Amino acid sequence: MSINLTQVDGVMIKVKHKLTCHCGAVEMELTLPKGLVDVRRCDCSLCRRRGAIAASVSLDEIEFIQGEQALTLYQFNTNTAKHYFCRHCGIYTHHQRRSNPTQFGFNVACLEGINPLTIQQIPTYDGVNHPVDRSET
Repeated sequence: MSINLTQVDGVMIKVKHKLTCHCGAVEMELTLPKGLVDVRRCDCSLCRRRGAIAASVSLDEIEFIQGEQALTLYQFNTNTAKHYFCRHCGIYTHHQRRSNPTQFGFNVACLEGINPLTIQQIPTYDGVNHPVDRSET
């Protein structure tokens, strides 16, 4: 089940929506013509611990306004996915997906004016048994 949203708790998702970390060092503009696409949680060891709700954009739908140099990269396990955090405040802003490297997953809580805690019935993807890890038989 996939969730796509054009508004969250009465706040419209803009076609060009601002995303920032907590301290404001990192600022991006996301292109979201269809709103929030593929809103989800993941139960892999990292996502389970950070508890973020993510949505998807293609790689060319994120534009850095400021602070790209303030990001730090974290990778684990297969070192395929690239998880980015602000090195000043520690907030996870986005990651390049392992399941689809042509997409970024971004932290919905970092979108200006959006409270992800009001989103109901968010599906959880099985990151523990990642499809990339399954061997073909």
